[in-house]
Amino acid sequence: MQQKRYEKLLAGERGTRRKIWNDQLTVCLAYPNVYRIGMSNLGFQTVYGLLNRLPGCLCERIFLPDPTEGDASRQEALVSMESQRPLKEFDILAFALPFENDYPYVLRMLEQAGIPMEAGSRDDSDPLIMAGGIAVTLNPEPLSSFVDLFLLGEAEELLPEFVERYDNVLRQGKKRGDRLFAVQRDVTGVYVPALYSVSYQSDGTIQEMKPADEALPGKIRRRWVRDISAFVTEQVITTPETEFGELFLTEVSRGCQRGCRFCAAGFVYRPLRFRRMEALETSFIRGIALGKKIGLLGTAVSDHPQLADLCRHVLGRGGSFSLGSLRTDRVNREMAALLRESGVETVALAPEAGTQRLRDVLHKGISEAHIFHAVECLVKERIRQIRLYFMIGLPTETEADIEGIIVLTRRIRHHALQISKGKQPFKRIILSINQFIPKSSTPFQWHPLEDIRIVRKKLQRIERVLHREGSVKVLHDLPKWNYIQTLLSLGDRRVGQILLEVHQSGGNWSQALKKVNLNPDFYVYRSKDIREILPWDFIDQGIDKSMLIREYQQALLEIS
Repeated sequence: MQQKRYEKLLAGERGTRRKIWNDQLTVCLAYPNVYRIGMSNLGFQTVYGLLNRLPGCLCERIFLPDPTEGDASRQEALVSMESQRPLKEFDILAFALPFENDYPYVLRMLEQAGIPMEAGSRDDSDPLIMAGGIAVTLNPEPLSSFVDLFLLGEAEELLPEFVERYDNVLRQGKKRGDRLFAVQRDVTGVYVPALYSVSYQSDGTIQEMKPADEALPGKIRRRWVRDISAFVTEQVITTPETEFGELFLTEVSRGCQRGCRFCAAGFVYRPLRFRRMEALETSFIRGIALGKKIGLLGTAVSDHPQLADLCRHVLGRGGSFSLGSLRTDRVNREMAALLRESGVETVALAPEAGTQRLRDVLHKGISEAHIFHAVECLVKERIRQIRLYFMIGLPTETEADIEGIIVLTRRIRHHALQISKGKQPFKRIILSINQFIPKSSTPFQWHPLEDIRIVRKKLQRIERVLHREGSVKVLHDLPKWNYIQTLLSLGDRRVGQILLEVHQSGGNWSQALKKVNLNPDFYVYRSKDIREILPWDFIDQGIDKSMLIREYQQALLEIS
């Protein structure tokens, strides 16, 4: 069954690499979710292409079996897509981890591959279990019992150096522990949890984290690329079986200088870097030749100084483009006209909060005037649908801020309908509401998650009131999963006990949280002292912690 599924998927792909097995370093790149989601992730595709371009390295792929294929798929031993070899035969099994809620699937895939789940139970015959991605670059500790080695930072800068060093020690015949020690010592950005011990104080907070040997770094420095125009970061494999099958994804920027206090990507992808037009041109040509719409990606796409020129360039070559979302203060008639010309029907804007006071607490940097100007530009250019992103459960949030979301949405709807009178009518507003989740390496890392029962009531209120508005659709996640995401975002290595129990209970989080002798509220609902050692403090993100403290304290002062 697995073989037939793989053959069908491979037949629909363009850009797949199939190398002949000989004496290369072999890597199976794993995405702990189903194929259509994994292949929609540009980071995953980037690593696949990068590894296969390295001399002496072979990379294949594996995904979580699709639950729609039935229980049989969960019983089959996992094999790689390209050569359909057992995962145990690879030198490295490397997990790409952009989302914390996928962590339990790492354990499931390890078990289904016949590889010991816990790092301490593996021997020299087992593959090295490695992980990278934004989620573990922020905080790898909840997975530290199951992963041998983490790569912290940007793959283009770190991965080639690691592969060269690991391949060297592997060919020397070194034992597993010696291999891990060598790369931890020699490659900046590598983190081997087994080589670091953590002690705790009586109140449960961390007392100390220290390396096992003085030759090892006390701090792990995140790696980043200085000049992203020196290479392209684009879709390597095209397939219709993805979330964005009509798009050809290409990255135009990294980092952000805005400093929104809730945004992890805005801090750990620093510094802000843009790809130049000449570096992107070949990527555009490839995507258009494939008949795809160019998906322009980046943390701060709207701030790209050549954004309008990039869009015109795509259109001038007979292509079209798509943007994930636009900074509200960057929307003008020119940009709106380009979006319309490209056939865009829905544009996403992110006010984040319903009142100016709370937007200032977030350091969002936009005003109500920016919001209404953006709406006016879009509607006048016949953009018929606008998606608005808001967060609830934010630091200092009051009932007035929740009411502000309702009032602002109504005013935007009314304004859009008034502008579009006598023309093609405005269709609707899609209101996407997400609970604020505190993330490491941001000014709000010390702040607790708001009680999900309170958040549920706020969501119900917004839905109940706006349900009466004919052209407003409200979307939101289940608050339960926000609690779990926060636990996995802010937890230390003891949270691995909960992950193991979740796996053993077949994914039953409620049962696991009750069974394990560890209070999850300690990580989720507790306000943290700015003086305590946080689980991720051993990572040097290039961010001054005193600056984060100042920003947090300033945010809490901005209540009135």
